[in-house]
Amino acid sequence: MCFGLILDPDGQKMSKSRGNVVDPWEVINRHGADAFRWYYFTAQQPWAGYRFSTDTLGDTVYGFFTTLWNTYSFWVLYANAESLGPEDFGKPLATGDPPLDPTDLDRWALSRLQGLIREVDESMDAYDCTTAGRAIAAYVDALSNWYVRLSRRRFWEGDRAAFETLRRCLLGVTALLAPFTPFLADEIYTNLMGGAEESFADAPDSVHLVDFPTVDASLEDHGLETGVEAARRAIELGRAARAHAKVRMRQPLRKAVIVARGGEREAIEQMEDLVAGELNVKELEFVSEEAELVNYEVKPNYRALGPRFGSLMPKAAAAVEALEPASVADAAAGNRKLGISVDGAEHELQPEDVSLVMKPLDGYMVEAEAGRAVALALELDDELRREGLAREIVHAVQNARREAGLDVTDRIQLTLGGDPELLDAARAHESYLSGETLATSVGYDDADRGTETTVDGRSLRISVTRA
Repeated sequence: MCFGLILDPDGQKMSKSRGNVVDPWEVINRHGADAFRWYYFTAQQPWAGYRFSTDTLGDTVYGFFTTLWNTYSFWVLYANAESLGPEDFGKPLATGDPPLDPTDLDRWALSRLQGLIREVDESMDAYDCTTAGRAIAAYVDALSNWYVRLSRRRFWEGDRAAFETLRRCLLGVTALLAPFTPFLADEIYTNLMGGAEESFADAPDSVHLVDFPTVDASLEDHGLETGVEAARRAIELGRAARAHAKVRMRQPLRKAVIVARGGEREAIEQMEDLVAGELNVKELEFVSEEAELVNYEVKPNYRALGPRFGSLMPKAAAAVEALEPASVADAAAGNRKLGISVDGAEHELQPEDVSLVMKPLDGYMVEAEAGRAVALALELDDELRREGLAREIVHAVQNARREAGLDVTDRIQLTLGGDPELLDAARAHESYLSGETLATSVGYDDADRGTETTVDGRSLRISVTRA
């Protein structure tokens, strides 16, 4: 239901006379009823009116649907690999005892789920389906791009707590989604529960027969949530620094220096291995102030100062650049006045006449935001370069596995050939290479066989056979 107008992509009111009316059945047949519903629930508030386009619907909807389905498919893939069924798990929904031996990430995911249940419940009580739907989408994004990404190895190793946590989160999401996307929610719920014939005796065989979730306060840990958010921000800043430095994520770096104080620093330190792994650095260091990571340079605002100084602007610019950065910062904060001398005449400056430009320390790339910052040491030695090449080789072998149609659990016999530097890196990190690719043996052969690819501009031949 919409209290405003339904508009076409150009912002014109839809009407038969204009010929811009869209047949809803065509949209449903193309995208599905769930997509149509989700778009109208979450695109914008119902009193604002809707600018409708089938292309926008597809882009808006499939971002969320694909993320949710891929997360669910990930669980199914590894559960099947471990031969796990519904009978291997406990209570089906978001309440109940926590998994055995949960990690901080498990407890974080379940705690966030309780907060989501509360927010959706309150929003729906206020007839605000838009806020509720967007909260569900944000949680699914965090579940996929944080929990699953950081827990992949645990699923690979068959960690039951990871399986139990993700399943419980997905079932909680399906119960919240049921009023929004009834078909998708029931599809995921029914399969996770094993189907109507195999589901728990005391569990409904449809998500639409399940009670709406309630908050389990015993699973909430707000301190942990705050700590994980601090770690997430550090990782995001570090990854942004890598991107700006154009250093690939698979290339290990020596260290990351993080600006953090008090409880935030303690939280990141508790997750030090996780943060270091996500940033692909050997160690973390901590400092209290962003100024410890950068130098500041004072630059003149030529647009503001040029008309005032005219031909004397080069001298004025030199005088501005000679100012102490600390003095400029004090002036910007309103704590002092700022001025320069040009040809013996004194000139007062306003804070907008100058700017402080952050310059990273030599050998570092810094990314900063709202008083937080992460600096990456960019210098590479031979050891780091070889490890980076080994990680690139693993990536290439994984692609070769997929192209060969192998299952994720298939063991392989691996033979490599090609560039000597790549083969040296593979030999130096052979245990890592074999562990990551499930290779029972790794051979080195200059024969012209296997799939040919390039790694860092070097030729590599990969031969993969099922062991």
